[in-house]
Amino acid sequence: MSQAPRVALVTGASGGIGRAVATRLAAAGMAVGVHYAGNAEAARKVTDAVERSGGRAVAVRGDVADETAMAEAFDTVEERFGGIDVVVHTAGVMTLAPVAEFDLDALDRMHRTNIRGTFVVTQQAARRVRDGGAVVTFSTSVTRLAFPGYAAYAASKGAVEAMTLVLARELRGRDITVNAVAPGPTATPLFLDGKDEETVQRLAAQAPLQRLGTPEDIAETVAFLAGPGRWINGQVLFANGGIA
Repeated sequence: MSQAPRVALVTGASGGIGRAVATRLAAAGMAVGVHYAGNAEAARKVTDAVERSGGRAVAVRGDVADETAMAEAFDTVEERFGGIDVVVHTAGVMTLAPVAEFDLDALDRMHRTNIRGTFVVTQQAARRVRDGGAVVTFSTSVTRLAFPGYAAYAASKGAVEAMTLVLARELRGRDITVNAVAPGPTATPLFLDGKDEETVQRLAAQAPLQRLGTPEDIAETVAFLAGPGRWINGQVLFANGGIA
């Protein structure tokens, strides 16, 4: 691995898991592109935190499903830091309802972000990540747990897994690893929204460790894949405390 400073672009880095990933990679010495879709103030807080800790960061905006916007975001990171070595795609949306009741417009919106968005970001990553780099996408443990109400969301993340495994093989010869992280129940606003305390406690109790995951737990997994985990490639890592 190169001894030169490495550069990461983290999508969805203005909050939740993305924020934890961005700050963790910065702590590992990487310059970080902090991508956000709409909350500029939240992204600024992340870049400020990185810079106060002695790191380097730049905020970049764009709809992950818009190829022009994301090309510009990648351009900005490359121009600021000289290239890109790591792309971590945490951005996504989650809408829940039983199959029989699911609104098809909501299905299309979610799949646009989760499927098309992942394809757009990984397409840019495949074109730009320097040899020796890493690409990390995000799936979910619900693809295996099959919780009721999660069919549409799990379907979108199953597509992410398929793209990830194929891309790992398409990048043969470039020493670029491509993996997906599949978190279990994790204490983020995305997960907690709409759940009562009883539901949260029931989900937390399912893991043998008897707690919800934290964004920092997931960020450590990403940091391993983005750094020393060079012999892990074309895999889906279930970061869920042992639920599945």
